[in-house]
This record gives sequence, structure tokens and C-alpha cells, in this order.
Amino acid sequence: MERELALEVVRVTELAALASAPWMGRGDKINADDAATSAMRAMFDSVSITGTVVIGEGEMDEAPMLYIGEKLGNRQGPEVDVAVDPLEGTALVANGLNNALSVIAIANKGNLLHAPDMYMEKLAVGPALAGKLSLLDPVDVTLLKAAEILNKKVADLTVMVLDRERHQNLIQTLRDVGVRIKFLSDGDVAGAIAPAFPETGIDLYVGSGGAPEGVLAAAALKCLGGEFQGRLIPEDHSQFQRCIEMGISDPLKVLTMEDLVGNEDVIFAATGVTDGEFLGGVRYLPNQQAETHSMVMRAKTRTIRFIRTIHYLPNKPFLKQ
Repeated sequence: MERELALEVVRVTELAALASAPWMGRGDKINADDAATSAMRAMFDSVSITGTVVIGEGEMDEAPMLYIGEKLGNRQGPEVDVAVDPLEGTALVANGLNNALSVIAIANKGNLLHAPDMYMEKLAVGPALAGKLSLLDPVDVTLLKAAEILNKKVADLTVMVLDRERHQNLIQTLRDVGVRIKFLSDGDVAGAIAPAFPETGIDLYVGSGGAPEGVLAAAALKCLGGEFQGRLIPEDHSQFQRCIEMGISDPLKVLTMEDLVGNEDVIFAATGVTDGEFLGGVRYLPNQQAETHSMVMRAKTRTIRFIRTIHYLPNKPFLKQ
């Protein structure tokens, strides 16, 4: 993939963020998501790729656009897999909370996992712990290993986890071990990426969340030098068979970075919709302007760019004014 593609992709996440930002705090996550999806889909027509959605808004009969299998781009560039979440954290925007993002990952064709829409057990860490922990270990053992590697007291570790009823036993274990816990109400991708940024103060991300979001997080962590491990949690026979149909021969195996995002180049872009751990949200300025904060990364070079952009909104034809 050409490096110029990275800047083309971030223009797509910027527009999706701008489209959904007006819905912040208005209690309407459906319209917020629809706005981001429509803007992202329209902007993709100008991107120089021959792309296919492998992670998107759902199956063709579930989503009118950005559905799995949909073709994207102007068909004048490389054949690539595309994973998108136009608005990662719809409830966050609806409720005016932090950490909502618009995100995209792109890799050469055949590299991104076709992740089924189900839960995935997750372990995400930054560069200092990459390759040194295992999802197969009990979480208390993982925490002890992490503390030793980081030369920290266990009580000084900070672990991020989604605040969910299904995590009740996990949260109790974290409390019994004595680590600090930072809860997320939503925003699975942002949470999994957070350990790779020292300024967040997050050491590990644990728990279960959506499998498609796991692939997006793995793409980001590959660019950042971190690590993501996942294991699908099929809840019944039909979900197990769904994994088989999507090419996952052993649905219960621990999925490595190579399983999730391949061993070639990956581009990841994200734009903040609301303020978050490592990106600012959309800010409205005088004179019909808005400011976005984005990052775009490439695994091949490990280059991380943070981009602050001022947009003149009347010149954005894909935004519904």
C-alpha cells in the first residue's frame, strides 16, 4: 500500500466524525450512527483503492451501506480489506460522554480477519508488555506477570475494563488482586488502544467486547508496537457454525495479531468525535468552522501522525447542513 493512502483515509474518518458530532448529547444514537455512516460511505468514493468491506455495519440485509462484502473506493488503487466503524461509541455520542471515535483499518486483501458479530475475550497491552503475556493465563497471574515486567507494584497497575454485568466476576478478581480499575461505559476500540499511549496511564485492557472491534484494535496496536490477543465466545451452535462459515476453522483458539490483521502492512486512522484518552473531539469554531483531531498510523513504518484540522463546513458537500 502506498503511504499517500494514509492521508486519504484520515479524510474519511474526519468527515464521519463531523457528521455525527452535531448529535452529541441529544439522546439519539441511531441518527448519530446513520449520519457518520452516510458521510463515510460517500467519502470513500474518492479514495484510490479497490476495497472490500470485511468488517462493517452488518450483513447486506442488515445495513444499507458499509455492509460486509460491499465494494469501496474509486477502483483505481490496490486491492484491500477494509474494516470500518463509522461511529465507535454510538451511546457515548448520544449521552455526551467521552471516547467516541470514527475508525478505519485497511490492509492488503486477505489479511484482515472476517470477524463474526459476537463477543470476544480480549487482552490488549502496549509495547512494554507485547509478546510477554498470554490470554490463556488466569487474569490474576497475568497481572502479577505484568507488574514484574513493568517493575511496578501490583497496586500501581491500572487496568481498563468495560463496565458490564458480564464482567462482574472479572471485576471482583481485579479488586481482590488490588489493581486500580478504570471503567469504560462504551468505546471498546479506544479502550483496547489506550495501553499503547503512556499518557493514558492504562497498563492493560481486559474483558470481553465485540469481535469486529477487536480486529480494529489489533490493527491500531500493530501500528503502535503493542499487542492484542482475542478468543471468540460463540454463545450457541449457530454462532459456532457462523465462525466456521467465515473461515475460522477453530472458533475457540486464541487469535494472535497475525490471525487478526495478517503479517503485512496495515493502515489505521481514527478521528475523535467526543474528547477521549488520546484524541480530542470535534470542536465548533466561529465563522462556520470546526476543528477535528485525528491520528493515522502505518504498521510498516510505525509512523504515528496526529493531525489537527480546521474545516470550513459549507465546503463539505457530504455533510447534511
